[in-house]
Amino acid sequence: MRPFGAVDIFEGKLYILTGRVKNVSKQMAQNPKVEICATDGGKWLRIEAAVVSDERISAKQHMLDAYPSQQRLYKADDDNTQVLYLKDTTATITAFGAEPEIIRF
Repeated sequence: MRPFGAVDIFEGKLYILTGRVKNVSKQMAQNPKVEICATDGGKWLRIEAAVVSDERISAKQHMLDAYPSQQRLYKADDDNTQVLYLKDTTATITAFGAEPEIIRF
């Protein structure tokens, strides 16, 4: 489990930003299945997906523009910057006493 502070929508897909030198990048390369968990009051969100690396400069630049503080660590054209998007995604929204809501995208 890892926190990701740079998360954004690009071309209709949910993207994350990380560095290739980080263990999390290496781990996702070996096993691209990921899960995201969040809560908002009385509801829980669980997202299951696979991550896909996007090597396009435009995708990297979008993430860096959305998170200017990351520009001190990453550049769109360096060998370290990695952006990944989620595919084959299932989101489950759960609340006490309610049937789970399942969304696939």
